[in-house]
Amino acid sequence: MPLVSLIDMYKPANDQSYAIGAFNVNNMEFVQSALEAAEEKKSPIILAASTSALKYGGFDYLVNLVKTGAEKVSVPVALNLDHGSSIEDAERCINAGFTAVMIDASHEEFEENIRMTAEVVKMAKPKNVCVEAELGRLGGIEDDVNVEEKDAFLTDPAQAEEFVRRSGCNALAVAVGTSHGAYKFKGEARLAMERIADIKMRTGIPLVLHGASGVEQDTVAKAVKYGAELPGAKGVPDEAYREAIALGINKINIDTDLRL
Repeated sequence: MPLVSLIDMYKPANDQSYAIGAFNVNNMEFVQSALEAAEEKKSPIILAASTSALKYGGFDYLVNLVKTGAEKVSVPVALNLDHGSSIEDAERCINAGFTAVMIDASHEEFEENIRMTAEVVKMAKPKNVCVEAELGRLGGIEDDVNVEEKDAFLTDPAQAEEFVRRSGCNALAVAVGTSHGAYKFKGEARLAMERIADIKMRTGIPLVLHGASGVEQDTVAKAVKYGAELPGAKGVPDEAYREAIALGINKINIDTDLRL
């Protein structure tokens, strides 16, 4: 089927308290395998592409790979710009047929983050394209995103309420304890569950969990066996996923697991 707006995919997910997987892709094999898995599980799926992935795979090539793949499956597929850092990036993707864009201005001051997000919302709304913003900052490294631990901070629920009201975003990526890459937790793997619940209560919109790969230990062991160095690699446990989803997370971003 044709690509589906993530706005339309989010409605039942938000109403019924489930999450949709968003899988980062950068070539034909990633696209094919993700769509085959979604078809097998009869599950809606989000294929995400960062600006660096679009550069690596070729913007037109990757976009058309996803569009072609979506036509060959019976499940809903959304194409999502992941961590777009500029209004120009978001605009290009909206015009190219993406059905969701993330404008990540979390590195900017609060008012500038609102301004940039609202501008993207204004462009996206006539085309029913979903706009995701980020408030708070996740640590770690992923593609072009590199945030040192000292610069990371959790999402403030009161700020989130104001941000959503003023920006008009359709979904909000929250910082609740995860981080990008294979080293998500130094100690016990814990998420700020009460914070998730508070943000959901205040905003009511779909919430997004980035840095959410599970980093399965058997996969890590196989990688180490063949020469990888991953001391202390740790991801989000299954039980944490389930609790976070029950409290209001509607999109789970997966990248590191695919790289492993």
